[in-house]
Amino acid sequence: MKREVVFSKSPRPVGPRSVAPAAIDASADGKPSSVDKVMDATRPHRFFKKPWRWDFVAVFMLGALVSLLGVGLSQSLLSPRPALTQKDIDAAVLHTLQTKEVPSPSAKAAASVQGAVVLVQAYVNDPKNKNADKESGVGTGVVIKDDGTILTNFHVISGAVKLKVTFFDGSHAEAQVVAVQPDKDLAVLKPQKIPDDLEPAILGSSQQLLPGDGVVAVGFPFGIGPSVSSGVVSGLNRQFRSPDGSQVLSGLIQFDAAANPGNSGGPLINMSGEVVGIVTAILNPTSARTFIGIGFATTIESAGAAVGLPPF
Repeated sequence: MKREVVFSKSPRPVGPRSVAPAAIDASADGKPSSVDKVMDATRPHRFFKKPWRWDFVAVFMLGALVSLLGVGLSQSLLSPRPALTQKDIDAAVLHTLQTKEVPSPSAKAAASVQGAVVLVQAYVNDPKNKNADKESGVGTGVVIKDDGTILTNFHVISGAVKLKVTFFDGSHAEAQVVAVQPDKDLAVLKPQKIPDDLEPAILGSSQQLLPGDGVVAVGFPFGIGPSVSSGVVSGLNRQFRSPDGSQVLSGLIQFDAAANPGNSGGPLINMSGEVVGIVTAILNPTSARTFIGIGFATTIESAGAAVGLPPF
């Protein structure tokens, strides 16, 4: 008995493997057959088949621009710069002087020491009120050590039962006398407390002074201040006799910066802002006790010996 051929009823998969080789070449007129279209649809797309991507162009151009900038910057940094000449420096300094307001030498010198200058007030017992004190003198002092040690005149604190000092920031403190040298009219004070940011003055040397050199006096004339006056060194190694004739001071600096009662004990500074003397007296043949142009200061070397400072 003849058996019938049985065919599978499952659908044949469509794809390159389901097409016979003979069927691929079946198109005789050279036109793509349906099989060709199917094969073409299943091939992966190539990059060169896609349209041109403008974002890639932008990235490329940006990279090229960055490279050019980097090359230009490196050349500018590596290229030698012309050396400055003295003429260039002089022109720059002249331009600054013509266009900027420069503080005067006196102002700069005073600013360097102003934070170390203190007002010294001396008190005695008030005979009319035993529970109160009476101001007996006003002078100036200058801080010369980090611990607040103050140098002033002996005649400012002589006979006082209480001393009060006022610092640059307005704070007050009582002070004690720790050393005196009456023959040089010097006294050393130690305040009970000091400001946290207190900076002592810078001490210089009077040995370099010459007549005509600029100096500045900082103090509290008549309790007003701190006040600044400027002048020059008028002479060196001068002597001064007290009005009552009881004391003679020698080796003094004579200066013509304005000084009045209350300036006593204050610093006399040079144009570098260094303390070179302690204002001690003014010469006044009248009873007015005002400045007539001649002041005297103890040299800082002599004053330093009063507090045990080494020689300069």
